[in-house]
Amino acid sequence: MNPRRFLPALFLLFIGSGCAALIYEIVWFQLLQLVIGSSSISLGILLGTFMGGMCLGSLLLSRLVSARQHPLRVYAALEIGIGALGLLILVAMPLVGLIYTDWGGEGVFGIVFRAVIARPLIARVEGTSLRAVSIAFWAVLALALVAVPVYVLLATAQFALRSFWSVGALVPLMRVSAFGRGYLDLELVLGLFAFAAAAALWLDRPQQAQRSVASLLAFWGALLAGGAAFLAPGIAGHASQTSPRALALALDALHVGAVAIWVGGLVGLLVLWRSLASGRRVAGLVVVVPRFSNVAFVSVLTLLGSGVGASILHLPTLASLWQTSYGKTIVLKSLLLLAAMLLASVNLLRTKPQLQASVERPGAGPDAATLLRRLVGGEVVLVSGAVLAAALLSSLPPPPKALAGLAKPSAHTGPGPVTTVVSRDGYRLELRVTPNRAATQNEFSVRVERGAAPVRGADVVATFTMLDMEMPAQSYRLAETQPGLYERAAPALVMVGHWGLSFQIQPRGAKPFAVLLLDRAGG
Repeated sequence: MNPRRFLPALFLLFIGSGCAALIYEIVWFQLLQLVIGSSSISLGILLGTFMGGMCLGSLLLSRLVSARQHPLRVYAALEIGIGALGLLILVAMPLVGLIYTDWGGEGVFGIVFRAVIARPLIARVEGTSLRAVSIAFWAVLALALVAVPVYVLLATAQFALRSFWSVGALVPLMRVSAFGRGYLDLELVLGLFAFAAAAALWLDRPQQAQRSVASLLAFWGALLAGGAAFLAPGIAGHASQTSPRALALALDALHVGAVAIWVGGLVGLLVLWRSLASGRRVAGLVVVVPRFSNVAFVSVLTLLGSGVGASILHLPTLASLWQTSYGKTIVLKSLLLLAAMLLASVNLLRTKPQLQASVERPGAGPDAATLLRRLVGGEVVLVSGAVLAAALLSSLPPPPKALAGLAKPSAHTGPGPVTTVVSRDGYRLELRVTPNRAATQNEFSVRVERGAAPVRGADVVATFTMLDMEMPAQSYRLAETQPGLYERAAPALVMVGHWGLSFQIQPRGAKPFAVLLLDRAGG
């Protein structure tokens, strides 16, 4: 086979890659401009990242990729990675600040892995150190301390319609809203946690089996501060607006705390696996993995219980899971967590026994350690996806309680003008909504007939209920403009989304009845 005949196709692929890179630059520039608000600074960040990435790639590629790999295979893998990241950035860029709520907190309970789970390693395996785990803990905590004020500043800039760089004008506005106050209080709690964690780690002596009283007090102080850090986002978010409020806040804090302990431990395992010398790696994992498995098992049970409880509080009906964006995101998050739990079960049922058996059969240890690294890496990726879904959840309003009170719909309509015919209790109803667009004047009409004759003198009331978020329902009485035709014009559809359009009809001298349309209003 002559390789030269593939050169034209290869050149076309290179040209397409270059065009895609230019499109990426334009799209990312616009996204940065929406988030940061300054075209010159956005362009500087974009170009600096692009050129810096080229520099790092030229330095690191030869160290990370073997020269025996075929260049086209390496290039194809890079292009696939760029495409995947390009799609991810479209979703993640608007959620840059929101991701902290569910991911930055993992550093808070990284101290559980460092000061509880991995602590016996020093005394049981000679020549080991937890320095790398401590560095990872402090790095994530530092990121959280920086992310909170930046997130509040970004949210305040979007709310006030100002540039992110107008810091002097934005800072006085940061505590105006309950949202801003909640997250700034979170920053104070994180600062207290950092001091408590520093004291706990400084006083801890892993070489000693028993902790001192001062060490125990500092450790429990750090845990309490970490628990308070998970209450603050709930106070500023959906949980504080859900009844019963105390239960919703407790479930929210338990849910986020369980994820934090689980993911903090997974990241800690990866860091520990990487930092241990090859000769001590299996012995170290034999000490740490069984302890982590027990903690992870309790965390997963807490995660499931609190997640189910919070879903019951937030979702008025089971159908909300597939009928609303909030419910669909919960389903996606649950599927990702379920996949991560399947990998965790393999670790619990297979890797843990192999590591314990390696004490008597040393040959089984390296294979078990390699399998552990791969499965834990997969868990981290899946749970990170679930964290992204959770960040998206915090930006979506829960479905309103009105969903539970709606009857079975007679028809699903929209987007676009609505014309539908419904038969109910011997009556024929022709319903129209024009133009069925949000934030504009819409005309609503109902033609009521019985036995091909118009029904005159009926009392017709139309009620509009927003189904994507909590909002007071609106009711309008329709006037009879022609025999059997009842009409009204009103800006009732105040926003884009799903609406419940209920028409209550009281014929003169007859039994009343109602017709429900599930409508989708466009923009």
